[in-house]
Amino acid sequence: MHRFKDLEVWKLSRTFCKDIYLTTSKFPDYERFGLTNQLRRASVSITSNIAEGSSRSSNKDFSRFLEIAVGSAYEIETQLLISSDLGFINNEDLELLITKLDIIVRMIVRFRSTLSI
Repeated sequence: MHRFKDLEVWKLSRTFCKDIYLTTSKFPDYERFGLTNQLRRASVSITSNIAEGSSRSSNKDFSRFLEIAVGSAYEIETQLLISSDLGFINNEDLELLITKLDIIVRMIVRFRSTLSI
């Protein structure tokens, strides 16, 4: 079992979640139940899956939760690109968020590879 609050990837994911909430707060009101909701849920999913997986008794289970977290990250990337296509997010903010997301994905993949399964 791992202490999720000590994991740097969890800390970074939590900060990223805040970034997503701040970014989506600028989206049009009519997107509240569309992309805004989807992006927020997926960003919470990354952090939550890292935390939930850390409580599992086996590294195999934890690894599966980390895999789900990576899937949520790819979901976010797709949704950010669509948000950019629709003009809800500027290119500078898009690049910054995708760069942060890439770092998180690399950290998760690297951490996952250290787990003895």
